[in-house]
Amino acid sequence: MKKVLVLGGGFAGIEAAIYLRKASFDVTVVSDRDYFYIYPTSIWIPTNEAEFSDVCVELEALRQAHGFHLIIDRITAIRAKNNEVDLERMGTYRDYDYLVIALGAGKMKHPGIEHTLSICGVPEHSLEIRDRLNALIAKGSGSIAMGFGGNPNDSSAVRGGPGFELIFNVHNHLKKLGIRDRFELTFFAPMKEPGARMGPRALKMMDLFFRRLNIKAHFGKKISAFEADGIRFEDDSKLLSDLTMFIPAGDGHPIVKTSDLPLNKAGFIHINDHCEVDYEHADHFFEDIDGIIKQHSNVFAVGDVASMDGPDWRAKQGHVAEVMARATAFNIEARESNKIEREGYQEHINILCVMDSGDGAAFVYRDEHRAFMLPMPIVGHWLKKGWGWYCRNSKLGRIPRIPGM
Repeated sequence: MKKVLVLGGGFAGIEAAIYLRKASFDVTVVSDRDYFYIYPTSIWIPTNEAEFSDVCVELEALRQAHGFHLIIDRITAIRAKNNEVDLERMGTYRDYDYLVIALGAGKMKHPGIEHTLSICGVPEHSLEIRDRLNALIAKGSGSIAMGFGGNPNDSSAVRGGPGFELIFNVHNHLKKLGIRDRFELTFFAPMKEPGARMGPRALKMMDLFFRRLNIKAHFGKKISAFEADGIRFEDDSKLLSDLTMFIPAGDGHPIVKTSDLPLNKAGFIHINDHCEVDYEHADHFFEDIDGIIKQHSNVFAVGDVASMDGPDWRAKQGHVAEVMARATAFNIEARESNKIEREGYQEHINILCVMDSGDGAAFVYRDEHRAFMLPMPIVGHWLKKGWGWYCRNSKLGRIPRIPGM
């Protein structure tokens, strides 16, 4: 039985492990956390609508459900040329035939980033945001700024949706407490039209939401630095904030940047449509390129760690990461069975999310043919709650998986 080593216990890594096990491969997952974190539902932790444990699934439970091996350890180096992965405690790991890299992305480093918290950062930040928000509520008033940034080297590395969701949920939370009028909420981003990738209609609707909810907008100015009491911009203006939540754009993972893998300008692993690591079309090469291509056709990269080709509006999302993971499992099985068929991820690129507001939601969709945002008052919030329940229980094998979800 061929062995597959999967690096990462997030959406891409776990999906790859599940489908590789379905194909009867011997799979080992390496993760530096002992739980799978459901990031899309973590937006409710800061507003006390969810506990931290509600958005975590123990990897041990997933291991038992699907039969893969599990190593909880920190990856310190990848030497794909030598079929080696270094782990902090276990040392060098070589026992694999295929390597699937699903480590997620690094984060752009802005000056003063330590003065911010991110709902898309380390999971513990969600608890810190909750505590800081509760402290402001206890105080009785305050200014809250939330936003996201971009990566000039890769437009797919932006993740703004959770930022919109969180500020809408905070608005609704303060409104329920009867103290919304005592707080100033501001959403900020360096681009002139944040959310434009969702399409023109969605952009107009977002503007209506901001005005209706009295959320101020601070767009179109590059961030110079974050400070303890706010955000300073390129023109030396400053947005004061008692609590700053900021989602940095994705950047190449630190471990990947020091590896012998081919990377694009942003530091993401260069892959082809089949999620195979693509040395031939990388932005930089190695002297023994021909040998590497022959030797390392056993390396795949999926999810945020990988480059993602496609239209300008493309975005790295969890469901796209899972598409990549399933394609990878199919392609490894096809290769082992000497089949010609291959599956790609690019034809499945779309933007898909239920943007929650705490008292409702909006269904957002975009592909190459259409783009729209559909308001779903009240029911939308419970639809996203239901998705969270589905995600947990389908991953654990307690309920059937819905194709494409």
